Amino acid sequence: MTTLENIVTKAHHDGWFARIRGHQVFWVFMAAVLACIALSLMTDAFSSERNLFNVARNFAFVAIVAIGMTAVIASGGIDLSVGSSVVLSAMVISVAMASGMGFWVSAGLALGAALLVGLLNGILIAYAGMPAFVVTLGTLSAARSLAMVLSDNKMIWEFGPDHDTLLWVGGGSTLGFPHPLYVLCGLTIVMSLVFRWTRWGQHLFAIGGNENAAVLAGIPVKRLKVSIYMFSAFTAGLAGILMAGWLGSVTTNLGQGMELTVIAAAVIGGANLAGGEGNALGAVVGALLIEVIRNSLILLGISTFWQGMFIGTFIIVAVAFDRFRTLRR
Repeated sequence: MTTLENIVTKAHHDGWFARIRGHQVFWVFMAAVLACIALSLMTDAFSSERNLFNVARNFAFVAIVAIGMTAVIASGGIDLSVGSSVVLSAMVISVAMASGMGFWVSAGLALGAALLVGLLNGILIAYAGMPAFVVTLGTLSAARSLAMVLSDNKMIWEFGPDHDTLLWVGGGSTLGFPHPLYVLCGLTIVMSLVFRWTRWGQHLFAIGGNENAAVLAGIPVKRLKVSIYMFSAFTAGLAGILMAGWLGSVTTNLGQGMELTVIAAAVIGGANLAGGEGNALGAVVGALLIEVIRNSLILLGISTFWQGMFIGTFIIVAVAFDRFRTLRR
């Protein structure tokens, strides 16, 4: 190979690596990898098969919802009701199955309940012009209250004839990997393609970048916003079904405080709170880093009360990094 060819090849590779380094998700992924390596050296428990299985399963729940949250944040909104949508979905499928309904019918009802929350959010935000923060804060309380009404605020642990099916779906494994991880992988692949190659995804980022320009361009902003909040609720409903199967019981405190963790995962993964940026893989990597940190606190004997401190710090650092990167452009 000639000297000129070497230079061209090197420039090509350097340019590719420079583009990779320019993405926040790259640095978050590297942080997660370094944390895993450090924990493997500091404690034998982290790299054990059982612990890695638990990490994979636990972060999958957060990552599934974080993909939906990424869509909302990228469109310039916020959804504080996802934790309540999780418990509402879990409670609907539990009550329905306990009454004798089959798994698939009950799962459909659970997803339908979550989608109704998303539909209400979307209509009030897009058509009534109400602030997303206020609307989703209201549905956060309303959806959790509805879950309490459905269950009479009692734990449900008997799921009728298809009891074992629910436990297998949410708590089982295939080839050594937990089933929620398979769901996450499928959702990540699909939504990565949707965000990048479909009109829905392109319009979503256009709204987050400049909503007024999107309206002038003929994008159906209001309808699209409704679909975005419904998608966020759908991911929360899906996570609720899986969590019910994993836990083997459902109480009304399920998903409580999950909103902060999900928003953190999305922001750490590159979603811009100002709108216009975000991707499915970033949400997954952000959720992975949070779960690795949470797991490390437990293994190292550090109080889990510090978890909020780490998550809050990561949000601030992620936003500061994005701000610094924007100013350098």
